[in-house]
Amino acid sequence: MSSRISSSSGALAPDIRAPETQADGFATVRQAHGSEVAEDYVELIAELIETRGEARPVDIAERLGVKPPTVTKNISRLKAAGLVRREPYRAVFLTETGQALANACRHRHRIVVTFLISLGIDAETAERDAEGIEHHVSDATLAAFEAQLAGAARR
Repeated sequence: MSSRISSSSGALAPDIRAPETQADGFATVRQAHGSEVAEDYVELIAELIETRGEARPVDIAERLGVKPPTVTKNISRLKAAGLVRREPYRAVFLTETGQALANACRHRHRIVVTFLISLGIDAETAERDAEGIEHHVSDATLAAFEAQLAGAARR
């Protein structure tokens, strides 16, 4: 159940929302969950290519903490979606569309991490928390984070 801070006591009180509003919120979360895997994969593939020169499935599996068959299955999905290309027994490469998605994901990630750090969160926790938040933050909220960071930088 959602809650809000009561103005009189500072205690949490139930937040009563219209059913349509609540349903829209849950639909947004389901949609974000659906794209999380693709976003995590393309972001990691881009990072591996930049740091190691290639993104091998075994390295992807190790970094994501999953088994190689899981990586193979997800790479096939990414290939079908036009985000990666791969030749048998070779590394994985991003398509132009995949690279654009990776760049957008990394940009969102950096904004969220920087914002969390600006709140006093330690860097390690900020990085870990950003992994979830970055997939669910709206463009409006992300813009507010950026505006807050820009305002803080001017002070």
